[in-house]
Amino acid sequence: MLPTHTIDRMLASVPPELQEIVLELRNLVVEVAPGATERTHSKGFSYYFAERGGTVNAGICQIVIFSDHIRLAFNLGVFLPDPKGLLTGTTKAKRYICIYSYEDADWDYYKQLMTASAAFDIYAQPGG
Repeated sequence: MLPTHTIDRMLASVPPELQEIVLELRNLVVEVAPGATERTHSKGFSYYFAERGGTVNAGICQIVIFSDHIRLAFNLGVFLPDPKGLLTGTTKAKRYICIYSYEDADWDYYKQLMTASAAFDIYAQPGG
């Protein structure tokens, strides 16, 4: 995972209530995928297994920071079990959840999605 000063720099202009969401999501990633690689991008963070590939083929999730919410995105989210139907998206495979409040977030469900995403292997799928 990235050093604390890098995280602090990325979150410096983010409102405290959204910082809280980002930090909790990061904690969940560490819990479900302690060997994941964390990378910053222009709007947040990406998590993936470097030994299996890059951010798409071996991606776990992305945390994308917007001015009024945090988006928890899954590049291959179309393949994830989503019994609550919370994942949305208009691209071929990417799906996401918008989180507006820490208190209203479904943390256990997000952890389940991250766990499923961390275990998903596109190459083990038919045609993968």
